Amino acid sequence: MFEKLKKILSNKEILQKIIFTFAILLVFKIGTYIPIPLVSTTSIRGTIAGNDFLTVLNAFSGGGLSNFSILALGISPYITSSIIVQMLQMLIPKLKEWSEQGEVGKVKIGRVTRYVTIVLAMVQALVLIFGLGAQPENILVDSLIQYKNYYWAFYIYMAVVITAGSAFTMWLADLITRHGIGNGSSMIISAGIISSIPGMFSTLGNKYLGANITGLNVFLYILVVVLYIGMILAVVFFEGAVRKIPVQYANRQASQGSDIPVKLNSANVIPVIFASTLMSIPLTIIGIMGLTTSGSTAAFWVNEVFSNSKPIGCILYIILIVFFSFFYSFMTVDPDKISDNLDKQGAFIPGYRPGEDTKIQLSRMLFRITLIGATYLVIIALVPIIVSASFGFTSSEASSITIGGTSLIIVVGVAIETFRQIETASETKDYKGFLD
Repeated sequence: MFEKLKKILSNKEILQKIIFTFAILLVFKIGTYIPIPLVSTTSIRGTIAGNDFLTVLNAFSGGGLSNFSILALGISPYITSSIIVQMLQMLIPKLKEWSEQGEVGKVKIGRVTRYVTIVLAMVQALVLIFGLGAQPENILVDSLIQYKNYYWAFYIYMAVVITAGSAFTMWLADLITRHGIGNGSSMIISAGIISSIPGMFSTLGNKYLGANITGLNVFLYILVVVLYIGMILAVVFFEGAVRKIPVQYANRQASQGSDIPVKLNSANVIPVIFASTLMSIPLTIIGIMGLTTSGSTAAFWVNEVFSNSKPIGCILYIILIVFFSFFYSFMTVDPDKISDNLDKQGAFIPGYRPGEDTKIQLSRMLFRITLIGATYLVIIALVPIIVSASFGFTSSEASSITIGGTSLIIVVGVAIETFRQIETASETKDYKGFLD
């Protein structure tokens, strides 16, 4: 481990990329503290703390949403548009054709993704601003409340600023991808999540180690920290878990075969994000309308069905995660396509005939792998809810103290991939030096 670290630190090119990446992330973090003009940030924080979807969005924006900064949406519109464009490749022949054109097609798809990002960012910003603006005191500074006829102009101006901030964040991510270390979008999301960790321990300390410190509270504090460390270790194990499917080539000896690596969690955090987003939309609409569970029957049942802290909502949450896990896994790891590629290369899975038998076997393997991966995702997604209920966290505490959840999967996954990229780059440099 120390030898690898020494090799990385002795490589000037990698060090420059790491420094460049940290510099860009610092620019992003500074941007999350620059508030949008005309906005009352104090009221915004209270609104976000009571909404699951906005809490997730705030984590992805590095706290930019709670500050209602110019980078309020962060990189989330780009991530969403990337997923949308990827799914549209199954429906739009032109996009599918581009996806098979190599680097040229990748550039075309990237351009479309950026256009979709701008449109999506504007739509999200307008929905967010006008939704919160249904009660002007939630969003506008006191001095503007009196100008009722100009609310729409204020809101559109704010939406344009937020959209520009998303475009700026997308540019920063592109700079990291081209000149830094790792995938820019992933690094920005991870940086936003990591920056919230000190706040989590601060909230935890205030709850258990504050003025009312007791032996029981110290024990509970240590227990929560141990749970957090345990979840990190579990996620590291499962994110690195790979099922290797053996492959044999017709023109090679049996000892010269290879394998097809399939990640246990090939869908990553996409199922959890989709499930959280879908379930949060009705709750967000109810909140925008100003309805309460005590004063409205409709609001009560919407909360029961779509809040993942309620029994019915929790079951629906699990069903959605499992559904999207299978949908996204079979979309990204296509058994038919893998089987066709094996046929073209004169390869086969030992014990199964090329063609239909191979497709069926690959589908069965992927089903079993995805079932384990979906179960893992469900557990990770439910742990924060269970911990919050067990330890009696308030809504604001629960939004800060997250044991498990999508955030942890993202950070661990990005850390693993980034370290592998750095390690590969350092080894490539060694080979170049040897050949030169």
